[in-house]
Amino acid sequence: MNDILIYNESLNISGVLIGAYCFVNILLARWICIVGEYHFSKRLWIAFLLFGIGTVSLSLFIPSFIISSLFSITGFTYLWGVHEVIEQENRVAKGWYPKKPKRL
Repeated sequence: MNDILIYNESLNISGVLIGAYCFVNILLARWICIVGEYHFSKRLWIAFLLFGIGTVSLSLFIPSFIISSLFSITGFTYLWGVHEVIEQENRVAKGWYPKKPKRL
């Protein structure tokens, strides 16, 4: 058995740990989206796309179910981030977030 399973005699906490990772990963990606759009404009979507495709692709070759799940969750979060980076520009235009005075 090559899989890493984290469990107790009566409790399997693998799902809870994956869920917690997913939650923290979404928070981090959202923060990167806001800060990245501020500094680089919506051009950052290309980096989100490449990172997302790369991590999802890597998840296909990882034998451990949990590690593969973490890579896949990260990849799909950043693929969703492509949309969020573009939407962030609209939020800035509406005045919901600050606009960088002198953008690159």
